[in-house]
Amino acid sequence: MGNVFDVLRDRGFVEQTTGDEALCDLLEEPITCYIGFDPTASSFHVGSLVPIMALAHMQRHGHRPIALVGGGTALVGDPTGKTEMRQMLTPRQVNQNAQGLKKQLANFVKFDDGKAALVNNAKWLNQLRYISFLRDYGRHFSVNRMLTSESCRLRLEAESGLNFIEFNYVLLQAYDFLYLHRTQNCILQMGGADQWGNIVAGIELIRRAEGGRAHGITFPLITTSSGEKMGKTAKGAVWLDPDRTSPYEYYQFWVNTEDPDVIRFLSLFTFLPVDEIRQLEQIEGSGLNNAKAVLAYEVTKLVHGEEEAIKAYHDSIALFGSRVVPDEILPSSGIHNLVDGKTIQVKGATHHHSASVIDLMASPCFEVDRGQLREGIPAFKVFQMVGLASSSGEARRLIQQGGGYVNDRRLEAFDVIITDKDLKNGEILLRAGKKRYHRIKVA
Repeated sequence: MGNVFDVLRDRGFVEQTTGDEALCDLLEEPITCYIGFDPTASSFHVGSLVPIMALAHMQRHGHRPIALVGGGTALVGDPTGKTEMRQMLTPRQVNQNAQGLKKQLANFVKFDDGKAALVNNAKWLNQLRYISFLRDYGRHFSVNRMLTSESCRLRLEAESGLNFIEFNYVLLQAYDFLYLHRTQNCILQMGGADQWGNIVAGIELIRRAEGGRAHGITFPLITTSSGEKMGKTAKGAVWLDPDRTSPYEYYQFWVNTEDPDVIRFLSLFTFLPVDEIRQLEQIEGSGLNNAKAVLAYEVTKLVHGEEEAIKAYHDSIALFGSRVVPDEILPSSGIHNLVDGKTIQVKGATHHHSASVIDLMASPCFEVDRGQLREGIPAFKVFQMVGLASSSGEARRLIQQGGGYVNDRRLEAFDVIITDKDLKNGEILLRAGKKRYHRIKVA
């Protein structure tokens, strides 16, 4: 299967390391590695997919991954990359969140038979005795070096400052690495680029306290080609929890990937062969749209399962038209098994795919009061209200440029009044541009 370090590097996971050659040699044999996750919510969002996929790659290449839930450190608050103090959680909140995170991690990593582990650092951090901890471990840390770290500097420059609880965070995370090194023979920590200082502190503590060797890898901060933070939309974060972001909405997020990001996201967020992905480097137009469909299908299948991915694929066809992906585009994808020549009628057009029934109600829905709708609402306000535009000005421009539709009818003016007379089968279908749909129902 090759060396997992080469796989991670080829797919774009590697930002910084403690030594590429040493890591490559280290990973020739099975090792135990870990990544820490913040349990401030009961669900991951797509911004967490890079570390999750990294753990999955490690396991697929014979290594043992540990997902550490920061139950103890969440009671303190990680200042890394933050300009204000995080809200502190109760132990009960942390435990509830940890259960939700483990359920989602299980879609990527197998926890049975000891092949992986989920640990909560509250187990050992809550047992620490303050004087003993300072004597045994605090003496290994230089305050001068801690103050020059990026995380501390950001907080010191912020109006709220850096409090003593947060200042201790780097010691606690370093101790996590030492504890896992001692108890699980863990010798590699991975994390986001903003965690480099914390990872190095742990490596140093292992060297000073144990005389042991450990290693680190950080991942790049993933932004879109337009400079936006990965996973942020006008409606907020894109969650892995289907109750927060439905499988259909999740699929649509990925199918709307910006053109320059498609190959990079296929490499990071799917397990499709790199050679097949690289063959797309010169692709454009409809071929690129086909690649987006594969990306959306594969990522949705990983998070929500094959059944939901197939359903989202078919629902998307129902709303936007058929897209039969040619066999030569990413041939390893399961999307090629979904087309079998059956024909059904959708909105007056004939499409070919394997579904016998399509759920036309899968697009996002917004409920309005019947009285409000009877009085009428200007179209631009409706588009802003449901999230098809982030502001009234953007909604006006969208409609003025011919990109606003109500029940497949192009709006001629931004102030056209939408009323209950526009209801079709109890709903109004809105469309922004070619790809984004939203429904309005009477509350």
